[in-house]
Amino acid sequence: MPRSVYLMALGIFTMVTSELLVGGLMPQIAEDLEVTIPQVGYLITAFALAMAFGGPLATLAVLRLRTHHALLVLFALFLAGNTLAAAADSYGSMVLARVVTGAASGAFFGVSLSAVAQVTAPHLRGRATGVALQGLMVGTLLGLPLSTLLGNQFGWRAAFVAVGALTVAVAVATLVALPRLEKPAEAGGARTELAVFRRPRLWAVMATSTLIIGATFAAFSYFTPILTEVTGFPRDTVPLLLLGYGGATVIGTIVVGRMAMSHTVTVIVAGLALNTVFLGVFALFADLPVPALLAMAGIGLVGITLNPAMVTRVQRAGNARALVNTAHSSFITLGVVVGSWAGGMGIDAFGLRAPLWTGAALAVLALLAMVPAVLAALRRGREDTDALSPVPRRPPSDVRPTGT
Repeated sequence: MPRSVYLMALGIFTMVTSELLVGGLMPQIAEDLEVTIPQVGYLITAFALAMAFGGPLATLAVLRLRTHHALLVLFALFLAGNTLAAAADSYGSMVLARVVTGAASGAFFGVSLSAVAQVTAPHLRGRATGVALQGLMVGTLLGLPLSTLLGNQFGWRAAFVAVGALTVAVAVATLVALPRLEKPAEAGGARTELAVFRRPRLWAVMATSTLIIGATFAAFSYFTPILTEVTGFPRDTVPLLLLGYGGATVIGTIVVGRMAMSHTVTVIVAGLALNTVFLGVFALFADLPVPALLAMAGIGLVGITLNPAMVTRVQRAGNARALVNTAHSSFITLGVVVGSWAGGMGIDAFGLRAPLWTGAALAVLALLAMVPAVLAALRRGREDTDALSPVPRRPPSDVRPTGT
């Protein structure tokens, strides 16, 4: 695996840590900014909306740059937004900070996954994507609980300061270590890159990703208040519980990453079915510590860990270049919007168990959206029904990975 893939994982880790740390520091932020917990939850929504709509615009803005130059521009934009968050003195300025960092993150996901495709041979892309997306899971495993612990000890602003320092370090590493990648040879201008979005299948596959991620984030966005106010855990233990959840996501992503190319549809359907069960169990037994923690670990194993399989479906239905990857990240983060917004609305109406039931309902909708792919697989007798052409099991003799 090229070392550059791990560098992209580190960049994604930085973005994800900033995105998710709000979820671990909800009570502190709400108290300091004098807002409610659902309003703090909407900061996650604001970040996701910026990724969904600002990410593609930011990608178009850097489309003509070489890959490594585009990444550095996006690091600078992300750092500016994160600095604003650390200094925010009102809810409005915090929302603005989340919008800036969200747009930069959305574009970074697309450009970094395009860089992964450039430095790896086609037969390794499924695994390489899984490795890069480990940044997402390790952000959940380490970034989220560590930022929560830091925020509990030194104030929530300190968590954003730490992410800013990490951003500078990763940007410098990118400048030094990433190969000077050109744009993909087949890439063109904006009009050429937009032409792929005429394919209805691509839109259907990306919309399914929205439901898959929405199912998990409806619950995950409110884990901290659920664990403290319903299950009864002390606030100081929440970082450790989130650490266990993050460990489950790392394990799940390793498994999914290895099967993403060869068993795409099966992995997604099985993961959704299990996630529905785990979310329902959590909702039913949220007041009992052991069942609640087991269900939360199950959600970690089969929730956002489906990302490598989702990316594989989209790249087969479209291509592996930056704009398609960014558009897919927009649909994924739209799932964060739908999930966190619906979960917050549910709390207002029915209490803190409502986000768990909301997540289960979205998982069922995602399963229904996968029915055409399952039926097509049964008809054609093959697994990867979203591929435009068969997937090679071994690389052609003239394929060589580029980069270091």
